[in-house]
Amino acid sequence: MAELSWTSQTDALWECIELLVSEPGAIFTLEEIYMAEPILQRLYPTNNHLKAKIRQQLQVLRDHQYLQFVNNNGIYCRLK
Repeated sequence: MAELSWTSQTDALWECIELLVSEPGAIFTLEEIYMAEPILQRLYPTNNHLKAKIRQQLQVLRDHQYLQFVNNNGIYCRLK
């Protein structure tokens, strides 16, 4: 499987994660990250599928070792 590219949307989501998840090693949920949806909607007003984009960008962050998927139930660990 090809690695997904880092984009401005990845940057935006990472900045939200840095605000919502205080420090490396912290555990967080997908639902907590969905709280950033209003911010991302303002940045990307034409994106009508933000939750899917958030999940995709979480995969990019995982591929670049910024976070780790803890399990398939939407649990993540911030690595950086």
